[in-house]
Amino acid sequence: MPTTLDTAQLIAIAAALGWASGMRLYLVVFLTGIAGYLGWVELPHGLQVLQHPAMLVASGFMLFVEFFADKIPGVDTLWDLVHTLVRIPAGAALAASVFGADQATWATMAALLGGTLAATSHVAKAITRAAANSSPEPFSNLGLSLLGDAFVPAALWLSWTHPLALAVVLAIALVIAIALIVVLGKFLRALVRRVSGWLRGGQPTT
Repeated sequence: MPTTLDTAQLIAIAAALGWASGMRLYLVVFLTGIAGYLGWVELPHGLQVLQHPAMLVASGFMLFVEFFADKIPGVDTLWDLVHTLVRIPAGAALAASVFGADQATWATMAALLGGTLAATSHVAKAITRAAANSSPEPFSNLGLSLLGDAFVPAALWLSWTHPLALAVVLAIALVIAIALIVVLGKFLRALVRRVSGWLRGGQPTT
C-alpha cells in the first residue's frame, strides 16, 4: 500500500467510512484501526487514533455487542434508533479525519460527504430492518444483517485499492438506498396506521 495517498484515494476512503458508518459504525472503526495497527495500510494522521490498543479494545467490544444486537428482531430496530444520534456525526467525523486539520477545506467537504452518506445508509438500513421485522419468519432479518457484515469490509477494501470501483458501488448503493427509503417508508407508515387503528379498538385505518 503506498504511503502517500492522492486526493482521489482520500475522497474514496472518506466516502467509504461515511457510508459504512451508517451501517456498522463499530465494525468500521475496528477494521480501520486493526488494519493500521497490523501495518496492512498506513492510516492518515487523523485516523491513527483508531489503531491505539485501547481504541481497538473498545471498538472490538462494541462490535461484539452490535454483531448480536443486529441479528435479533426488534432489538436491531431499537439499536438503530439509539444509534441515529451516533452513526451520522461519527461518519462525518471519520470522513473529515481522513484529511485532518491541515486541509480544512477538504476536511469540511469530507465531513459533509461522510455525514450525508452515513445518514442515507443509516436510514435505509433502519427502515429496511424495521420492514423485515414485520415478517414472522426470522431469515430475512438474519440475511440482511449478514449482508451488512460483508458489505462493510468490502467497501473499505475497495476504498484503499480501487477507488473508482468504489465510486460505482456507492453510486448504485445510493440509488438503491433512496428507493428503499421511499418505498418502504410508505409501507411502514401504512403499517403504523393499521396498528394504531387496532390499538384504538376500531377498524384499521387505510
